[in-house]
Amino acid sequence: MFQSALDKMLFLTHSTMLNSLLKTKIAGTPTPFYYYDLDFLQETLQSALKISTKYGYFLHYAFKANADDRVLFIIKEAGIGADCVSGNEVLKALKTGFLPEEIFYAGVGKTDKEIILGLEGKIAFFNCESLQEITVINEIAGKMGLKAKIALRINPNVESHTHSYITTGIQENKFGIQMWELEKVFSIASELKNINLDGLHFHIGSQITDLEVFANLSHKVNEINDWFINSGFKASILNLGGGLGVDYNNPDVFPIPDFENYFRMINSHLKPHPGQDIHFELGRSLVAQMGSLVTRVLYTKMGKSKNFVVTDAGMTELIRPALYSSFHKIENLSRSQPGVASENEDIRKYDVVGPVCETSDFFAKGIDLPLTERGDILAIRSAGAYAQSMSLDYNLRDKAEVIYSDDLA
Repeated sequence: MFQSALDKMLFLTHSTMLNSLLKTKIAGTPTPFYYYDLDFLQETLQSALKISTKYGYFLHYAFKANADDRVLFIIKEAGIGADCVSGNEVLKALKTGFLPEEIFYAGVGKTDKEIILGLEGKIAFFNCESLQEITVINEIAGKMGLKAKIALRINPNVESHTHSYITTGIQENKFGIQMWELEKVFSIASELKNINLDGLHFHIGSQITDLEVFANLSHKVNEINDWFINSGFKASILNLGGGLGVDYNNPDVFPIPDFENYFRMINSHLKPHPGQDIHFELGRSLVAQMGSLVTRVLYTKMGKSKNFVVTDAGMTELIRPALYSSFHKIENLSRSQPGVASENEDIRKYDVVGPVCETSDFFAKGIDLPLTERGDILAIRSAGAYAQSMSLDYNLRDKAEVIYSDDLA
């Protein structure tokens, strides 16, 4: 079921655009390429903003999800800040027009060069992940005659119930300051002359679909925030990171993530003190469903126990399935209208694989598709996040281009 009439309309628009792309543009367009539905992106952003604004929350966009120039411009124009995890992301945020006072810079391994770049750019916060990092920033800021504004990224040891490679908030992870370190870190950071400690930051993982996880996080943030208050420090911001997941299995049923219940859950459990602003760093949930990876079938291979579809896209264009066996819905645009099943179709099971010289180069295993032949066009859905941004030139592959929905106008 669709969550709302608007969601249904958005899905139909997205599917119509994919069909239009196939019929009007595909003949002369080299594949593979990323297709971005910019209208759908706008609707997703407005949905997130409408609900977060109701609670007085502030949003930042996680650049690592997708740093395409046009995508960034639309997000910036919507009034959302930037969440960066590298010096080049900070630099791109500044060049794209994001306001320095709305740029947060996280990352467990900031280099001296990157720290200098952030200080020169007058960014809002360095989210610091270790005592050593804090002392290095203090030293560099002192040499530059500046004062760095920082937030402590604290590892709250909250299980996110997501894939182990994208969980970041338990003790076994490399991220953040551990709970048992807090007293020492706070004591030393408070004495450093070139540091302005003014925030607390938390991020426990990605692709989280169990909203109770965010209730657990909120309770832990309350506990930690109260400890700091009782220690004589009140942070001006509490940054709860991101992590809200999207529906990879049914992108047409729930095209827009459940922002309503996500923010309501946090608002029901988080207990900030007066004067504390609440910030979030959303990435995947804002951009994943706007994008598809469009690829052409090069060959089909029929084995004794498996049928293979070999595409001209590979793990170089979408590494998530190879990296942690993630699922993306795949549609054969040449055989059926997206989202519409035909009773007369010859449905078969296929492994959909790429051309890269790795057995891990696959998009799906044992999935149902209409009888698929050389030259057919496939759409690999929910590829707006962590596809283009993680693309590789392994095997000296060409970089896939981007086609935007307004290219079809």
